[in-house]
Amino acid sequence: RMAEAAAGVENDIKLLIEGFKRLGKPGPEGKLQVTFGELFKDEVLEQQLESLVGSLKAAKKRKILTFEGQMLLQGAHDNVLIKLCE
Repeated sequence: RMAEAAAGVENDIKLLIEGFKRLGKPGPEGKLQVTFGELFKDEVLEQQLESLVGSLKAAKKRKILTFEGQMLLQGAHDNVLIKLCE
């Protein structure tokens, strides 16, 4: 069961990164960035991911993405920039 859950999280992160590469634009350091609002409103990610916020937290924990704060909420954090660490 743990392996299945881990595989699911890894797959969600992969889908999230694909969405990020599709929606993101290079920031000042040349790394891709996108706002939480843009990710949240994306219909493709909405259908692919069970939990965008959960996937973002897992990706942040693995140092794949970075953003300010611990939890992002629709509306309140729509303008928060999320950056790809790669």
